Amino acid sequence: MKNKFYTYIENLQDQICKGLESVEGKAKFREDIWERPEGGGGRTRVIENGNVIEKGGVNISAVHGKLPEAMQKMFKVGEADFFACGLSLVIHPKNPMAPTVHANWRYFEMYDENGNVINSWFGGGQDLTPYYLFEEDAIHFHQTCKTACDKHNSAFYPKYKKQCDEYFWNAHRNEARGIGGLFFDYCKKTEDMSMEDWYNFVTEVGNSFVDAYAPILEKRKDLPYTPEQRTWQEIRRGRYVEFNLVHDKGTLFGLKTNGRIESILMSLPPHVQWHYDYHPEVGSEEEKLIKVLEKPIDWI
Repeated sequence: MKNKFYTYIENLQDQICKGLESVEGKAKFREDIWERPEGGGGRTRVIENGNVIEKGGVNISAVHGKLPEAMQKMFKVGEADFFACGLSLVIHPKNPMAPTVHANWRYFEMYDENGNVINSWFGGGQDLTPYYLFEEDAIHFHQTCKTACDKHNSAFYPKYKKQCDEYFWNAHRNEARGIGGLFFDYCKKTEDMSMEDWYNFVTEVGNSFVDAYAPILEKRKDLPYTPEQRTWQEIRRGRYVEFNLVHDKGTLFGLKTNGRIESILMSLPPHVQWHYDYHPEVGSEEEKLIKVLEKPIDWI
């Protein structure tokens, strides 16, 4: 399974980079191959200073070795060997009218001292973070997520949409990071779902990503915007940074397992602002977004 899934994310990385470059039009992804001293490595692809994409990364990695102590505590296990692979991406467009997007699909195995698999699971999801709210974009993104889920189980979309709203919650701000999407983790073998079934579901979601995001980026990339709207984008990006550095488990895992720091922190936008006690104007488009982020909406 681990070889099968790694081959899948290698191909998915190619597919997503190609799809994003076709919308971008100017900049291309730069590739770095890296190795982790304790075992494994990855293929990082970063795009910067384009016509459409200000900064973005589409990264894959496969790491293995002894489970670090911090991860032993998180998983409530003793010493164990592990393998983890996944694709993680974040795209920060230049135009404030275009949303930031994040996605991740991953697979994890743990082994006993004889090398036997004692636990394995899939995780992942995709979520949208707009700076200006276009309801048709939110509906399109969520509908694409729902269509992918419904091919496998009609209960998946409402369940994983709710988990996404709960996970991407900036508790110290009492607001959502964005308008959500899907989030699933610890997807293990059950009576109803084999690991092969989970593989088919996770890859279905992964394959839906370009269809979920590229049309939105295409539609918003050339809209006019003011310097004030750009400032608002950078203030909201500050909230994105806060979530990733304070709450995000993926960032924590990378830092605790001696991951490649450049790949882990590529999710951070290049230009960010923090204004003291900032509040948007009453009745403005900016306030409209804040009201939506304070209470998750069912977009479908």
